[in-house]
Amino acid sequence: MTYVMTSAGEVPEVFRRRPRRADAQRNYDALVAAAREAFAENGAAASLEEVARRAGVGIGTLYRNFANRRELFEAVYVDEVEGLGRSAADLAELPPWDALVAWLHRFVAYVATKRALAEELLRDSEIFQNCRTLIYDAGEPMMHRAQAAGVVRDDIGFDDVVRLLSGLTMAQFPSPEQRDRVLGVALDGLRPAAAVR
Repeated sequence: MTYVMTSAGEVPEVFRRRPRRADAQRNYDALVAAAREAFAENGAAASLEEVARRAGVGIGTLYRNFANRRELFEAVYVDEVEGLGRSAADLAELPPWDALVAWLHRFVAYVATKRALAEELLRDSEIFQNCRTLIYDAGEPMMHRAQAAGVVRDDIGFDDVVRLLSGLTMAQFPSPEQRDRVLGVALDGLRPAAAVR
């Protein structure tokens, strides 16, 4: 696997593998979006033919973009991480608590996608490690900002929050509404005691 340097150190080539032509970029983006949906619904066993069909392209177009299933897994996983990073920047204008809560909701959605791909990608912990670094680079500053504003407890770290929410996503919820209620309870636990009275 080829690596490139970023502020976080070496990261896999998949972080910058993007087509240059506009039509090729559209196909690439459509395939990644279709794969995300298919893997979320059917797990790692989702067929590549189904991914191509959902994307509105032929199977040959899929293989021109992704030589094998693993490259597609990596692209979906990395796309989620990049989206988390972009959303942190997009939320910077919100008040600290609102920004952190909005970002953590996005993080929970990301973890759900990651779980569908984890079994396939665990054999290459470099992908997970690099993505973890990028997630922390996006989320920690938001949490520190909220702590500095006094709206998040100062006796917890970002790693505590990641573990709390990752554990929450392992539960099976009968509806998105219940999941959001439980997430709301967990997020209330981040607030200083005076803020929740």
